[in-house]
Amino acid sequence: MKTLEEKLGYTFQNRALLENALTHSSYANENRGRGMRSNERLEFLGDSVLGMVVADFLYRTNPNLPEGELTRVRANLVCENSLVVMARELDLGRYLLLGHGEDAGGGRERPSILADAVEAVLAAVYLDGGLSRARTIIQTYILDRAAQEKGANHDFKTALQELVQRESGRVLSYHLLGESGPDHAKVFQVEVQLNGTSIGQGQGRSKKEAEQSAAQAGLERLASFS
Repeated sequence: MKTLEEKLGYTFQNRALLENALTHSSYANENRGRGMRSNERLEFLGDSVLGMVVADFLYRTNPNLPEGELTRVRANLVCENSLVVMARELDLGRYLLLGHGEDAGGGRERPSILADAVEAVLAAVYLDGGLSRARTIIQTYILDRAAQEKGANHDFKTALQELVQRESGRVLSYHLLGESGPDHAKVFQVEVQLNGTSIGQGQGRSKKEAEQSAAQAGLERLASFS
């Protein structure tokens, strides 16, 4: 438990909360006589704590993103895959209290169990140390990692397409305005148009990168009118 606390960067005042967060229903069922409770209630609370912290962060750091894009990004950050990555960074599986059958069946590596345990641990931190301590852990293991991956994974073209499709008859098109620089270091300029009217321009080392930059500019412009 102490090693897990060190990885979390948080020491529990009430260690029973952490133990409860790591107790799977299979273990609780096998130990009913000891009054063991599963982590399901903590999982319920942790889901809300995680969602609120992530939503607050996205709202404050992306003032120009429309609601639909904020919702999409939040969903990616709090999905099972994201939580499993965090669980494995913490080596959370080794600390889980599992029933004999669940343990023998590979429960310590089961994504759903790991994701649920992460939410339960976050709830335990929240109850023991308050929202600020839970926020710090979420920042370290989810938000900071996402920020590092954002440049490679953020798809502004898809986000812009989803936004304009909310109304029928709206058509996006991308146009190459020009290119500059030597062959080994060209810079492309692209414009995105909505129904023939320019809504953003961008540049990049490739046409694809320039289109993403133009789409980001288009998103910001449309958001300013919403």
